[in-house]
Amino acid sequence: MTNPHRGSDFEEFLKDEGWHDEVSARAVKKLLAFQLAQALEETGLTKTELAAKMKTSRAAVARLMDPENHALNLTTMSKAAQALGKRLDIQLVENC
Repeated sequence: MTNPHRGSDFEEFLKDEGWHDEVSARAVKKLLAFQLAQALEETGLTKTELAAKMKTSRAAVARLMDPENHALNLTTMSKAAQALGKRLDIQLVENC
């Protein structure tokens, strides 16, 4: 039996299976959560202190930093970035 995916790459496989968009979105959220955790560690702030700087709840910060929570509010993410001395940079790029 021949492998129908022989010669293709993983991204092509995800597209063929209809999973590409979901997998990409989850990867972006995990990356953002990881970057937030790194920035939090660099600044020495606690989640509670970050929440206070953002004028939001600690629970909202925890949701934002949870890589498995895929609800993402750009305003909240932008506030978190700003509170950590960063900026949120989002781009639309050409599909390859």
